[in-house]
Amino acid sequence: MRTPTLQYLYLQKPVTMVIIICIISVLPWIGLGDFSTKGEPREASVAISMLESGNWILPQVYANEFAYKPPMAHWLMAAFSYPQGYVSEFTSRLPSTIAFICLMGCTLMFFGRRIKFQQAFIATLLLLTCIEMHRAAMTTRVDMLLTTFIVIGLYQLFRWEDQLELKGLPVIIPVLLGCAVLTKGPVGVILPLFVFGAYLLMLRKYSLLTIFKALLYIGVSSLFLPLLWYIAAWKQGGDKFLDVVLAENFGRFFHLNTPDINYDLGHENGVWYNFMTLAAGFIPWTIFFFFSLFGLNWQRKKGSFKQVLKDSWNNILSMEKEKLFSLVALVCIIFFYSIPSSKRSVYLMPAYPFIAIFLAQYTLYITEYRTKVTRVFAAFMASITAVVVIAVALTMAGAIDPVKIASQYTSRQSTLEMVGLVSNMFAHPCGLTICILTVLLAILATVYYQMFKKINIKILYATIALSFAINLLIDGVVMRGIRQGSSARPFAEQVQKEYQLDEMNMYVMNDLKTYTNLYGLNFYLGNKFHNFGQEQPVSGFMFCTVKDLDTIQKNYGDKYTFSLLTSTKNVIADVRQRIVLCSFSQNE
Repeated sequence: MRTPTLQYLYLQKPVTMVIIICIISVLPWIGLGDFSTKGEPREASVAISMLESGNWILPQVYANEFAYKPPMAHWLMAAFSYPQGYVSEFTSRLPSTIAFICLMGCTLMFFGRRIKFQQAFIATLLLLTCIEMHRAAMTTRVDMLLTTFIVIGLYQLFRWEDQLELKGLPVIIPVLLGCAVLTKGPVGVILPLFVFGAYLLMLRKYSLLTIFKALLYIGVSSLFLPLLWYIAAWKQGGDKFLDVVLAENFGRFFHLNTPDINYDLGHENGVWYNFMTLAAGFIPWTIFFFFSLFGLNWQRKKGSFKQVLKDSWNNILSMEKEKLFSLVALVCIIFFYSIPSSKRSVYLMPAYPFIAIFLAQYTLYITEYRTKVTRVFAAFMASITAVVVIAVALTMAGAIDPVKIASQYTSRQSTLEMVGLVSNMFAHPCGLTICILTVLLAILATVYYQMFKKINIKILYATIALSFAINLLIDGVVMRGIRQGSSARPFAEQVQKEYQLDEMNMYVMNDLKTYTNLYGLNFYLGNKFHNFGQEQPVSGFMFCTVKDLDTIQKNYGDKYTFSLLTSTKNVIADVRQRIVLCSFSQNE
């Protein structure tokens, strides 16, 4: 049940309310826990190099290589880190978080003025509580920033056509799309042009020449600023830079061989992968959609298959412009990312706000006309949460040992270590853990109370609040424990104290086709690694994984003597194995 304050915010300051929810959802948690994936420290190290070297165009990062992506995200990381003088987990994740908050606010403002406000409001809540968007908002990656620039750019393109009828291109459009290009390359302008062009064709209002001119003006104006950076970067990186640009942007899309780069593009999956990741990315609302299928009355449409298709097409063309634009956007984005061989769940995030609009409309229909579905879903979410709360309480009381229970089902060491890290957070809870559990219990009780009152719309809002609280538990307790216990930071601090490491004697292998790159360790050692394969030094210290040590000794054992000094006590999350430190010297 809403308090008067919440009711006031919803009725008078809805955008402010959404921004406050977003801030609570992500901002306090981005500084908790170390890097535990390879992508985050890889991007953060670029910002370190920018601050230390002063090279903001094409800085050198891991073992004398340059960044694979354009620098917009790295510029923002470095700018946020500049006042404190160093790059931290918080400042490197901050661009994604701010982008997420801006996207949620702009989405509510854009759709709230054009469709039923409650539908736009619920769409925004579904969007900020779904797994994919929430996860991307808290990571040091470029994907959330790219999504924000593209989606807000699409909103502005719609306004340009709707209010100005393609006359006098607003400067905000090329600025947003230019920033998207500077975030992840040409896709930042190609994808919005593809969506907008398809939408203009669907309107059947403009000639092909008018559409072509509009797209040409947008494309040329949007590429002006990025072109300045590409020229400057090419002057620094030369042909090697061009090889990476061609491989990352065109090799991925057209399934081309890329022999001129020393790594595989990866993430190769079939078309089905996009739909699987969409379903997973919208959890828990995918579960609601699944439950609702059993509450619908399925009726076969009358007429021939051809007539059904014709009627469906006419229905699409007669949709409200906002809904038609959303439908075209989500279909075009999914189709666009079905073409490349490389597919990742985050690539589809620009489609999420447009999918959320239709999902919110469907959710409101189910809530109003298929009342049992909403109650069953709320009961399901509440039951799962109650089981988790009971398990947490038993762990805190020492009545169960989650590691022993997990060991009965798996012998994988990394999994057992992860379970141990999480259970330790509950076995020895801090004040933050207690506060989050208290909030979760309060919202869980609210869900049960609203189910007893049987007011469906309030049950829906309570269930959304429960999803919000579950995200708090995951971010503030579960992921904090995993990140703190499986990152490379403790090992970096240990070896700096015990061995005479400096910026000139730390070496790694940098060939992703053969070896594993230690991006996390590189970040926590200050981005000081050198490329052993290129420099062939006389002596120094070598970092590598246990598996790679055998390969290094096999390839270089006739020229060098390697002596094992120490290793990590546990599996490091970003490389999924243990890391070792060796000293080496060249054989005489």
